[in-house]
Amino acid sequence: MRVGVLYSRIRRDEKLLLEALRDRGHAVEKIDVRDQRFGLTATTAPVEDLDVVVDRCLSTSRSLYATQFLETYGVPVVNAPETADICADKAKNSLALAAADVPTPETEVAFTTDAAMEAIESFGYPCVLKPVVGSWGRLMAKIDSKSAAEAILEHKATLGHYEHKVFYVQEFVDKPGRDIRVLAADGEPIAAMTRAADHWLTNAAKGGETAAFDLDEAATTLVERASEAVGGGLLGIDLMEVGGTDSGAYTVHEVNHTVEFKALTQATDVDVPARIVDWLEATVAAFDDSDQTDIDTDEVTA
Repeated sequence: MRVGVLYSRIRRDEKLLLEALRDRGHAVEKIDVRDQRFGLTATTAPVEDLDVVVDRCLSTSRSLYATQFLETYGVPVVNAPETADICADKAKNSLALAAADVPTPETEVAFTTDAAMEAIESFGYPCVLKPVVGSWGRLMAKIDSKSAAEAILEHKATLGHYEHKVFYVQEFVDKPGRDIRVLAADGEPIAAMTRAADHWLTNAAKGGETAAFDLDEAATTLVERASEAVGGGLLGIDLMEVGGTDSGAYTVHEVNHTVEFKALTQATDVDVPARIVDWLEATVAAFDDSDQTDIDTDEVTA
């Protein structure tokens, strides 16, 4: 298998993946997206003979544009740009989950500070204000009072980027001091862990303590449905337990498309990079089978 890894920085996650691919005997082409040019019909990136390109771009904008160009050239890409487009935008993410009847926190989007304040007041305090694009828990705010809401909205209104003028307001879910990150490949869980903290943000990037988590049937089913809702692929699906750790009820608050997995390798006994390579091998085999079916169909038609 000839695998391209599209990146903008080689982090611990990419090192683990590259090592697992090479240990399996696969040829690897590292593609630094910062050095490439993408034209309407061709690119400077060495992708002609690759079986698949794995998008590991740290930058959301680079990821979205580069994968769309590669798909246009007929290069198989994971995750697909359609999935990336949904997962990269929290509003689109929420809409996709809701459309698939996947439990997700109540959410409203507003475009002015006045309308955003009305949304906040309708949720009551506390509620949560998030940027529509972002990761690692950055620029997220738990709003506990009207004065805090007014101050935060004023700050966002003065920031230059248009995305700060999209006010994404969400109900506050009283989770039991932790959430659950599941790495799944086309809806099948690879590994899961809890992320716990005294702070309301429990992201591992924010210092949350991680521990292995055994998914029950309800959580496993929800992971599969959430994956399908955004188009499938290698995804990080974040669940919150509703009503306590023993309730057996979950809500999906986010699906991530360029998911980090180094914390999972430390928190669980699963060889996460090896499982990812297993999935890539199966995905490429499916691509090849599809191509062969197309050829056979053309021959019959001729």
